[in-house]
Amino acid sequence: MAKDRRAFALDAPRGRSGMLGGRSPQPSSDRFGRFSEAFARAMGTSGFLIGMTVFVVVWLWWNTAMPRDMQFDAAENNYTLLTLILSLQASYAAPLILLAQNRQDDRDRVQIEQDRQRAERNLADTEYLAREVVALRMTVSDLAEGTVTRDVLRQELKAMLDQLDARDRVAAPESDTPAP
Repeated sequence: MAKDRRAFALDAPRGRSGMLGGRSPQPSSDRFGRFSEAFARAMGTSGFLIGMTVFVVVWLWWNTAMPRDMQFDAAENNYTLLTLILSLQASYAAPLILLAQNRQDDRDRVQIEQDRQRAERNLADTEYLAREVVALRMTVSDLAEGTVTRDVLRQELKAMLDQLDARDRVAAPESDTPAP
């Protein structure tokens, strides 16, 4: 019985049985995509470029100016380790940046669709309002031309009032009966 009650707890999403029971949390399938966007965003900053420039300058200075036994990537070998590190960084950066761009394209596509739908609704609303304005203008022009006079309006209003009075007289005897 307690297990059934816990399955329908209001403090947990459907399919979860609360903090202590049930399955373990699943990792987000979108975590890698968010990581790639953060990576691409970080690589596109001036701080990253300055940091990378400082790293390369220090690397080159160390492996050029220091004594031979302290160098780990000698200039005679054309800085092979530095070239390898930069190539490895580029080989990982390119696909991550492309993944981030694809995710942004997907978001842009959804935003464009929402904008298109909003524009269609605005157009429909504008057309409706334009029709209403035209109908009002036609009514006002009819009033101004005299085809609908005050007397006609008064007669229609009087007929409506008579109908309401007749309906009230029919309903009044039922409500006027005293309660026993």
